[in-house]
Amino acid sequence: MHVLIIGAGGFIGSRLATEYRQENPSASITLFDLHFPEKLREDPGFTVITGNFGEPKWIDQLLESKPDLIFHLAAVVSGEAEKNFELGMDVNLRASLRLLEKCRELGHQPRIVFASSCGIFGGDVRQIITEDTAPKPRSSYGTQKAIVDLLMNDYSRRGFVDARCLRLPTITVRPGKPNAATSSFLSSIIREPLNGQEASYPVNPDAEFWILSPRQVVRNFIHAASLDAKLIGADRCINLPGLTVSVQHMIDCLQKVAGVKTARRIRHEPDAFLQSIVLTWPPHFNTRKADQLGFTADRDVEEIIQNYIREENIQIDLHES
Repeated sequence: MHVLIIGAGGFIGSRLATEYRQENPSASITLFDLHFPEKLREDPGFTVITGNFGEPKWIDQLLESKPDLIFHLAAVVSGEAEKNFELGMDVNLRASLRLLEKCRELGHQPRIVFASSCGIFGGDVRQIITEDTAPKPRSSYGTQKAIVDLLMNDYSRRGFVDARCLRLPTITVRPGKPNAATSSFLSSIIREPLNGQEASYPVNPDAEFWILSPRQVVRNFIHAASLDAKLIGADRCINLPGLTVSVQHMIDCLQKVAGVKTARRIRHEPDAFLQSIVLTWPPHFNTRKADQLGFTADRDVEEIIQNYIREENIQIDLHES
């Protein structure tokens, strides 16, 4: 089994690479991204290739060995895609189409697990999203992801690939530093206070979001790769399960886990640009299809925070609160 992970240098991609190898020790795994953490670059268990997914030359090189399984996580994130339209189109749309076209040319029908997004939905945030809800994105990022979803469906229908598109909730808590994603604050309001730093959020505290932890995202990616296409059906798009939570609820859970002093490091700073995007994302989903296929969500926000604290080896002193 030859596995290619595109976008393997990010925190989800690197974690996916490690966990997939643990579960599939005999697999030959190639990793591709612009940058990699040192531990992956030096790991002899991986073939590591550094390059820009948006540059056409890399598609031929990556697919010349005809990988059996492709995890496609490469993307220009939401805020950056909104500010730099051409870059978002190059990476999120054109490069993904080139990937599909190369698979069609080679004729080996690889299985593809594509990182889509619940950002493809927009409009009335009161609606409950189901598998039959039509995409109505209110951002360039969401539009690009929605188009690739449709392409993945059609290329699968034609037998060129065997795709499954996972529409991801907002992933939190992301370790490391804030990124250009418009949803980055949903990690920052947990991560920064736990590290003794100030954090802010740009929306009203009662604003609700659909979230999932990195741990569950990786588990769901690996699970998606194992599913028979007949179980998924003609529609290869799957809305992953998650939790509907308000910003205030997340802050309350942080206070419960880490104390009052930690929670007091969070402040409200309205941001019109961020609100114009994130407040168009519906937070309510019916994920019956994903549930039936065996995909899983976190139990609650406290579990997400506690897992993050344990995984990042953060020391909490409740006596300071």
